[in-house]
This record gives sequence, C-alpha cells and structure tokens, in this order.
Amino acid sequence: MFDAVKVKNECVEWIRDFFKNNGPDCNAVVGISGGKDSSITAALCVEALGKDRVIGVLMPKGEQHDIDMAYMLVNHLGIKYYVVNIKDAVDGLLNSMPTELDISDQTKINLPPRIRMSTLYAISQSVNGRVANTCNLSEDWVGYSTRYGDAAGDFSPLSHLTVTELKEIGYVLGVPKELVDKTPIDGLCGKTDEENLGFTYAELDVYIRTGEITDIKKKEIIDKKHAANLFKLQLMPSFKPEF
Repeated sequence: MFDAVKVKNECVEWIRDFFKNNGPDCNAVVGISGGKDSSITAALCVEALGKDRVIGVLMPKGEQHDIDMAYMLVNHLGIKYYVVNIKDAVDGLLNSMPTELDISDQTKINLPPRIRMSTLYAISQSVNGRVANTCNLSEDWVGYSTRYGDAAGDFSPLSHLTVTELKEIGYVLGVPKELVDKTPIDGLCGKTDEENLGFTYAELDVYIRTGEITDIKKKEIIDKKHAANLFKLQLMPSFKPEF
C-alpha cells in the first residue's frame, strides 16, 4: 500500500540533499500553472527549503482562464512570485519564421512550453536558482510532455510518482483540494488530458504499477505511446569515436 506520508517525507529530504549538493544557497524556481503538479512541487520545495527560498513563476500566454488557481497556490504557500506573459515572445518567434515555411500544428503546440522553460531559466539565473521539473511518472510514461519544455529542469521531485500517488501527497501537504483535484486540460483545444490521451490516469496508474488493464484497446494505446516516447527520457545519443 502506498504510504503518502512516508514518501512525502523522503521526497522532502531528497530535495534538501539535492540543494545541499547542488547549491546550498540557491532558490527553487517553480513554474506555476495552477495544476496539481506545479502546486505539489512548490509545496514540497517549501517544506524542504522554507518559503523564502521558493520562487514561483506564472507564465500565461495572453489570457489564462484559470490563472486564479495559480494565484491561489502562491498565496496559499506565501512564496514570492513573478508573472511573465509569454504571448509576445511566442507570437514574435512565429511571426519571424520564413514565410515559405509551413509551420506545423505540433510546432505551435510545443513552442509555448519551450518559451516557458527559457523564461524559467532566465529568471533562475537572475535569482541564484535551480529550476524544478514538475512532470510526473504517468505523463512521462506516455510522453505527455514537451522535450526541452516542461520535460526539462534541474531536479525532478515527481518523476517517479503516478498521478494517483502524487494526489495523495498533495492532500498530506495541505495543498488546497481545488488544486489537487483540478481536472488537467491542455489549454489549447479545450479537451482534458484524459480525453486527449484516450484513457484515464487511474487506468494508466494501475497499469504502470501492476501491469493490469481490462481494456485491450487502451493497453495498445498506452504501450504504443510509451514505446514511441521513450527517447524523451533518455540522454541524447552521441557519437563516440574509437581511437
């Protein structure tokens, strides 16, 4: 049985050890979306380091309909935060592309997360920070992240925890229930993550931990996504000459 208190405490100690070895005087910089992943990551960092060493960064792209959730989180934790609207940066880059280039939908989808990560590092290097990766195991398992976007970072507290597990940790941390239980959406087409994926996180999490799943079609979708996106979790292949 998953012991949320035990794992939470171990994760807090892991964060403390990371900073002890990789910047004893550094701050944790966390991109705050208002979803459970960034909320729980920020809460873990506050417990590990204290609120004075955690900095939130809100990065709407134009108007963000649920920005109030992000403000709820930073106010709940009492952490310092910055707001950087990335719309001009995203639009500026797209408008600077060669006119003869047919910009793909995938390019338009993945550019904002990559601009956000550049923003996090720009702020991090100005506040003596280390950037938190907020991805979880469930999303990583099926590649539901942007390489060099939200999949990047300096340390990753949640990457070995499923959505089901990290929600339990969120409750233990006292993160507002509205944030822990908030339905994740892609922010682009209005669909939920689960609608886009074709299965629920509950089904995925059981499959990850036990190998059990009743719907064969959903198993095939999960396996296909997992195989196709393994490269995101591996180091970049590099040529090594023989001398």
